[in-house]
Parts: sequence; structure tokens; C-alpha cells
Amino acid sequence: MKKKRIFYFLLLSLLSARAVAAQLSFPEELLPLQVGQQEIEHSFFNKVRDLTLGAGTHQVKVKYTDLYEIGYDDHEVIESKPFWVSVEVEEQGGYQVGFDRADTLKAAKQFAKQPRLWLKAPDGTRTPIKALAHQLQVRAVPTTEPMPEAAPVKPQFSDSLPVEPPVAPQAGKPDAAAMLDFWWQQASPAQRAAFLEKVQPR
Repeated sequence: MKKKRIFYFLLLSLLSARAVAAQLSFPEELLPLQVGQQEIEHSFFNKVRDLTLGAGTHQVKVKYTDLYEIGYDDHEVIESKPFWVSVEVEEQGGYQVGFDRADTLKAAKQFAKQPRLWLKAPDGTRTPIKALAHQLQVRAVPTTEPMPEAAPVKPQFSDSLPVEPPVAPQAGKPDAAAMLDFWWQQASPAQRAAFLEKVQPR
């Protein structure tokens, strides 16, 4: 009888923990970089777009990147500086972070300076996401300024593998994938876009 009570207690605890977990998804143009004080690991072939978070308020560092065509065979990459937002997760289910994409290049540049995002809850309602103070966007040497607090529940990042810093391929051991990854990390956003345009012609 005692073992049965312990089993039911553990089962109830497990179900309660699962009930407060939520899936937070980001579109291709928005890349989550950090949740609280925990950084998110990305690689060239694997960008994390889905986060598993516990119920509560989470401070997330995000970067906006988008590609706009400005001619028949020309384009421009629009990027924002990394910025912090506050995301409220209240129930189990799928949450989606989104934004209203600008129609013109000029509007996209303005959006990159002041990104405005919204959060779609599991019930379909959309609410604006609160942008945090500017000082939270700067990750430098320790100061007296407040940094985002870590979330009560440690976030889990799906499809994420630890990635070492890019290392130049060793002489005498050419590896195409390693060389591609290394030079991709050194390239600017415009160079990356031009390369993708070249290898993926219309």
C-alpha cells in the first residue's frame, strides 16, 4: 500500500511538472540567442528555433535578420543588434513568437532599429511582447547594472548540440565541410547572402 502511494505521488509530480512546460517557437527571421543567463548554442547546420520553458516570465535575447530583394539580381541583408524581450508563459502548449514583416526595404531598416514582436498563445490570442531596457542588450564586463535573471526552470533547447569555436582546417588534412563551416563563420552577412544566391540559382 505504501509503495502504491509513493508511485501515485511520483506520477502526480511528473504530470504537474509537464503541465507547466511550454514550447516557444521562433520564425526563420528571429534567432533566440539567450534565455536569462543561459546562452543557446547554434551551429552552421543547426539553428535552434524551439525552446521548452517552464511557466512564468522569461527574458530572452533575440536577433532579427532578413533578406530583401532590391533588384532583379540584387538583395540586401537587414540585421538588428541583439535585443532583450520579456515573454510570459502561463500554460502548457505551443507559443509562437512573430512579427509583422515590413513591405519595403526602408521599413525593414526602421524595424531593425526598433523591433516589435508579438506572442501567439495556444488559444490563438496575440499580445505584444515587452521590450526590455537598453542596458540589458549589452553583455560586457561585470557592472552594477542588473542582468536578466535566470528562469526558475532551466530551459531546454531542441535539436541543439554543443559547438566548439570555429577552428581553421589543419594543413595536410583538407576537409570540405570543415573548411566551409570555418569560412562561413568569417564571412559577413552580405557575403553569406551572395554565396547562397550563387549556389542556389533560380
